[in-house]
Amino acid sequence: MTSAPANEEPAARPAVQIPPLLPVLPLREGVIFPMSVAPVVVQDERAIRAVEDAARTHRILCTVARREGDTSPDDPSSLYEMGCAAAIQRFQREQDGPIFIVLQGLQRVRIQRFAQTDPYFIAAAEQAPDVPSTGVETEALARRVRELFRELGEIGRTVPEEVLTMLEGITDPRQLLYLIAATPFLPKAGRQEILELDPVLAKLRKLNELLEHEVSVRRLEHEVANRTKERLTKQQREHILREQLRSIRSELGEEEGGEGSELGELRKRIEEAQLPPEARREAERELQRLEQIPSVSPEFGIARSYLDWLLSLPWGKESGGTIDIQRARAILDEDHYDLDKIKERILDYLSVRKLRQERQAKVSLSGSGEAGLSASAGPVPQTPEDEARREPILCFVGPPGVGKTSLGQSIARAMGRKFLRISLGGVHDEAEIRGHRRTYVGALPGRLIQALRRAETMDPVFMLDEVDKLGVSFQGNPAAALLEVLDPAQNHSFVDTYLGVPVDLSKILFICTANTVETISPPLLDRMEVVTLSGYTEAEKLHIARRYLLPKQIRAHGLREGELEVDDGALKRIIGDYTREAGVRQLERELATVGRKAARRIGEGEPGPVQVTAETLPSLLGRPRFFNEVAERVDRPGVATGLAWTPVGGEILFVEAALVPGQGGSPVLTGMLGDVMRESAQAAVTFVRSNAPALGVDPEVFQKNTVHIHVPAGAVPKDGPSAGVAMLSAVASVAGGVPVRNDTAMTGEITLRGKVLPIGGVKEKVLAAYRARIERVILPRRNEADLEDVPAEVKERIQFFFADSAHDVLEVAFGPQRPQAPATAEASPPPVH
Repeated sequence: MTSAPANEEPAARPAVQIPPLLPVLPLREGVIFPMSVAPVVVQDERAIRAVEDAARTHRILCTVARREGDTSPDDPSSLYEMGCAAAIQRFQREQDGPIFIVLQGLQRVRIQRFAQTDPYFIAAAEQAPDVPSTGVETEALARRVRELFRELGEIGRTVPEEVLTMLEGITDPRQLLYLIAATPFLPKAGRQEILELDPVLAKLRKLNELLEHEVSVRRLEHEVANRTKERLTKQQREHILREQLRSIRSELGEEEGGEGSELGELRKRIEEAQLPPEARREAERELQRLEQIPSVSPEFGIARSYLDWLLSLPWGKESGGTIDIQRARAILDEDHYDLDKIKERILDYLSVRKLRQERQAKVSLSGSGEAGLSASAGPVPQTPEDEARREPILCFVGPPGVGKTSLGQSIARAMGRKFLRISLGGVHDEAEIRGHRRTYVGALPGRLIQALRRAETMDPVFMLDEVDKLGVSFQGNPAAALLEVLDPAQNHSFVDTYLGVPVDLSKILFICTANTVETISPPLLDRMEVVTLSGYTEAEKLHIARRYLLPKQIRAHGLREGELEVDDGALKRIIGDYTREAGVRQLERELATVGRKAARRIGEGEPGPVQVTAETLPSLLGRPRFFNEVAERVDRPGVATGLAWTPVGGEILFVEAALVPGQGGSPVLTGMLGDVMRESAQAAVTFVRSNAPALGVDPEVFQKNTVHIHVPAGAVPKDGPSAGVAMLSAVASVAGGVPVRNDTAMTGEITLRGKVLPIGGVKEKVLAAYRARIERVILPRRNEADLEDVPAEVKERIQFFFADSAHDVLEVAFGPQRPQAPATAEASPPPVH
């Protein structure tokens, strides 16, 4: 429901008196409404004079908008008839510049005529008050206009927050109308039409129409912008950014790839590096990709690191010269005492390599035809693959401290190559060998490629330490990855996952070390030639300490030659009473203690030299840690001394047996025994029980007693069949009441028939008996040939007995005190031989 214009009352007269003649201020862009405030910049000379004259008098102007397309300042017809009388609230002018004024809209005026046109327009203006409107439609339109204006501000974000806040406090539809219509984003023609319309209801209808149109346009623009932004893909944005970055660099004189830039340096390194064809193609491809990536992108750093790794490898660089066998022999003798067989094997290896290198060089000089082949003195491999297949991978196996790593260093010295060492103990990630994928954060090449970068040569001596301690996890099997490295048929084209290009590893001399071959992967072990280092005798340790370890510790502790004197008696006592090992690592620690004590005495002012003898040794090292425990422990029936093999060398092993009164039953086994060792114990007990009369044992003993077998050091796991004869001797001893000789140790596997089967680790076990002052050792008959590996001094001090059967073992173990079979035991089975 609306109010008719005829029934509406005229608006109240304004508080400010408006003169009938007003200076005219033509407006090029905007429209000024009553009740609104607007800043205006006046630049036209005619308008400036009009403003200045008005500012000196009543300070009121007649503001009128120019018609669209009419720009003539002297033509009165270019102005609309309806305008607004406005008061000058602020006047500011710079010298000889435009005028800045702030106008307050007062009332609508209609120009009747122009009283003056020069030097500026003066118009006779009649006031045209707005016809007010009331009613439901007016209120509804006012609310709708307010909502549209607020929505327009949210879409376009062009309406100041203070204007939106001001709307909430306005209740007069006319004031709300003129406040919104004065905003600059409505078209000038629409605002002029609002100014001319009557009543206020008509003005609200027109304003609502204009706002609806503007909101629709803004919504459509927003949707179009969103769709366009979605179509602008990531590649397109990066292209634009790259073009801008290229333009900026061009302006700064830092063109990508230019002389002196980072990419230019990389290109120069690629040209100078002796890259294989495939590696060169990959490097150039990565460099082209790098040129397209902004330097601030994370991918730039990844690609840059990859190129740096690829170009840092010593492609085509070799350090090894001609191998001198005599010099190699002198170096091995200088660095290591004894180990004659090991040295001979190493010299054989170097001799074969020297011969093939020389003859391969002759083939290369003579050409690749038949003439070149005839110039060689025998069959020579024609490809790196064929050459690599003939070179075994040496694997030094032995307990700690026997010189495995130092042998590798001596080989490197003898060949004139760099020495690299990688410890594989505990490695369980396949990526440690093959490298990580470049897509991972912090990706790196494998350990081999990293070591090659440090070596700066493609033919170093590479020692893979503790290859027997590789782990397996969900991250892969490093032993399987190591196959590609060590296999001579594959390592000429090893591909690291990070680099992605083949690297020739065939010129590297690989040497592996391990404490035992039991835990090495069988396929990996198949690629190796095992060289065993069992340990040292007391005499060998004495020479090693005198020639190598003691001079080294004297230098390490700042002592001069002659300030510390250690006689042979003291060295022997250190070896026998303070160490019990296959190698010499603990011996070196004890000598280091002696060196520290001597340095302290000299530092306190004691005159040198400091003399160390067997008698004065406890004052430096304390009480002895080891003694001959065999004689003390094997002093009653039921105790036998066995020999065991461990990854750190041979050890003596005591086996104790006891009879527990009560109903006989299954034997009790204790001492952290493995399944194989438990089976050996059960077989020993069964053999003694089944052959009791022949062994001089009363069968009633086993019916009235339970046999308990215990192996001391119960916290240490034990397994293996070689303790069978020791368990047999212990059970026979306790059952017959006769002790085993305390100077005798034994090893061998026992069967139910009483046969003694051969075992492994003979040299290590014999050396352990030698260190424990054992005088007699029982070995299986079929292990007699293994004594060739035992040092001569050990064979001179130990008496060896070889057994085929259990009766042979007991005859040696008990001696003259062996229990005799009763005369009534004719039905007993004869001894098995």
